[in-house]
Amino acid sequence: MARPRIVIVGAGFAGYQAARTLLRRSRGAAEVVVVNPTDYFLYLPLLPEVAGGALDPRDVSVPLQDTLPGVRLVLGEVDRVDPHARMVSYTGPEGNTGNLGYHRLVLAAGSVTKLLPIPGVADHAHGFRGVPEALYLRDHLIRQIELADAAMAERRARMTFVVVGAGYTGTEVAAQGQLLTAAIAARHPRLRDTPPCWLLLDTAEQVLPGMDATMAAGADKVLRGRGIDVRLGTSVQEATADGVTLTDGRQVPSRTLIWCVGVRPDPVVENAGLPMDEGRVRVDAHLRVPGFPDVYACGDAAAVPDLHNPGRYTPMTAQHAVRQGRAVAHNIAASYGIGELRRYRHRDLGFVVDLGGWQAVANPLHVPLSGPLARAVTRGYHLTALPSNRLRTMADWLFTATTSRPGISLGLVDKNAIPLDTDAPELADRS
Repeated sequence: MARPRIVIVGAGFAGYQAARTLLRRSRGAAEVVVVNPTDYFLYLPLLPEVAGGALDPRDVSVPLQDTLPGVRLVLGEVDRVDPHARMVSYTGPEGNTGNLGYHRLVLAAGSVTKLLPIPGVADHAHGFRGVPEALYLRDHLIRQIELADAAMAERRARMTFVVVGAGYTGTEVAAQGQLLTAAIAARHPRLRDTPPCWLLLDTAEQVLPGMDATMAAGADKVLRGRGIDVRLGTSVQEATADGVTLTDGRQVPSRTLIWCVGVRPDPVVENAGLPMDEGRVRVDAHLRVPGFPDVYACGDAAAVPDLHNPGRYTPMTAQHAVRQGRAVAHNIAASYGIGELRRYRHRDLGFVVDLGGWQAVANPLHVPLSGPLARAVTRGYHLTALPSNRLRTMADWLFTATTSRPGISLGLVDKNAIPLDTDAPELADRS
């Protein structure tokens, strides 16, 4: 290799930011290679709006080649990392395999859906980690309302939608899904006496567990005000094709179970022979893997020490992933004599949760906000964080605010659903 080769595994928040910063720092002196299953970076926080019909999937899909000029993109899913041989093995989208040697390696593989050993969930629940899943869910919601209009006997079950997990994703999916189904059902006069029923379940004591209590209370009020049945301290005991049994013993007839319980680190890092903690690659404050000075890890795949809370790791959030990706790039540049090493240190700047319509909750710089003001802050934050597609996203927001949400399905439910245990939903075989 004539130039140093820096291989980045994954183009999520951490990997994308690492590549972007490395391109700027290296000025062509290094070959930056990104291995990713897709040719885009998915802006995951806006994915619920895709499922809710408020945004086009292209709005949240940031093209890697256009926004990372100079990067070498290798389409594929990494299946083996050998830090001793300095080699990464991958499988391409058409089954082709390959190997990449490296001088520096960045493990930014991100996370996958976390499954729990609950009977029937893997077979009957819909996941929510990628564009295919969001589009499939949107089509599924519309189809259920159309089928409910035609089948009186199944009407209540088809008009009942269950979301498990009241964290960031589950709360937004329930909020956006309720707005979509209410709008679609309003176009079916025969469904006037059977409005859509949404259940949001979580074993925690509040929605948005782990977040600010004021934000949680504000989100809870908005959800309940829309008629969403928020059930805390409750989860699914069993799932079937006809409905779910809750842990409180209640039977809920339903054809829709949406799984938003949480995530776990991508399993590709488990067999790399690297030091691990809680399923994540252990790194030092400079994001280097102990014993492997040429290997770095960041984002959800890394157990990064939280210097503000000794003895703990930074949480698996996009906010940390972006900044860790940037820190990794600076430290790799420092390893070649450009700049100095930086210890990763960051306090969260607050969170934003979009509840659709004119509603949101936010705490920028830990100042609690709700309602239209929080909505403005939330959208401003997302527009600032989006690397591209800002005008397209703003146009779709304006279109949704001034017109009705499109009520047609794309025929995706005629194919099989994305398996819940799929690590890369974009590559799932749905034939």
